[in-house]
Order: sequence, then structure tokens, then C-alpha cells
Amino acid sequence: MNWLEKDRNDLAAERILDAAAQLFVERGVATVGMADIARRAGCSRATMYRYFDSRRSLQLAFVHREARRVGETILAETSTIPDLRERTVAAMLAAVREVRADPTMIAWFQLGDAGLASEIAHSSEVIEGLSAAFFDGNVLLAKWTVRIIVSLLTVPGSDDAEERAMLELFVAPSIDPSQLDSVE
Repeated sequence: MNWLEKDRNDLAAERILDAAAQLFVERGVATVGMADIARRAGCSRATMYRYFDSRRSLQLAFVHREARRVGETILAETSTIPDLRERTVAAMLAAVREVRADPTMIAWFQLGDAGLASEIAHSSEVIEGLSAAFFDGNVLLAKWTVRIIVSLLTVPGSDDAEERAMLELFVAPSIDPSQLDSVE
């Protein structure tokens, strides 16, 4: 095997995902087809299918790439917060802020595309794994927080202060760190 082949494959896949991102912003996620993405990426559909065997696998790859990026940002922002309740609120607000600030991510939560985003978020092992990393491996808490984040992205509060208040009033008190070890 050529030592450059993996790098070349990674670059080609990234180029395809970048092309998809542009189209998601322009047209919405649900309306973008594989032929559209191949044209934008400057490759044939056959080439694209070598990297992504379906539209669903391409969408998952895109979401996972972006989730890793957002996850790194959130971890850097919140890892030094010792209180689990405060860390949870801060992580959720950071996730919402990061997604809203990125046109390629917020496109997934527009009218008509939010159902797809919700489905992927709830079935993604990558998103679940990243979330669990914030909560000492507690998968149940991770799943719950992802649902709340998706809810805030699809049905936002009136402003950042209201969303913070809701999280501090309803989410933070419901987290009992002493109970987390028994539920996973």
C-alpha cells in the first residue's frame, strides 16, 4: 500500500464533507442528494460512494466530524469546573452556542431538517461517547443532556439568559452526583 494513500483518502473524504457542508447551508440538509454533493466536490458519484456508501453514512460522517470539533471546544471550556451541576449547565450552553455559531451545524436544526438532526443525535455512538466523557462515563446522563441540547436548538428560548435560567432551574437540580454511579 502506498504510504500516501490513507492521507489522500482522508483528504478526499474531507473535501466531500466540506462540499456537503456548503450545500447543507445553502439548501438544507434534507434536500441535498449525493449527486449534488459529488458535483460540488468535483468528483464522480462513483468516487464519492467509495468513501460514503449512502447518503446516511455521509450525513453521519459529517455530524461525527463536527461533533468531535464541538466536543473538543466544550471540554476545553468546562473541564476545570469541579461541580457536576455547574459543569453540565456550562457544557450544554457551550454546545448550543457552538452549534448556533456555525452555519453548517445550525442548518441541521432548521425547519424540515430538525427531525433528521434529532434522529442522528439520539443514535450516534460518537455523540453519546463525547457526552459521556463530560460526565465521567455516565451514558444515561449523556443521553439526557443530548436530548435537552437538541431541544434548545430546535425550540430555542427567547435569549441566552432565559436558556441559562431554564437549565439552572430545571436541569441542574435534577442531577444528583451521588446517584450517578448507580445508574449507567
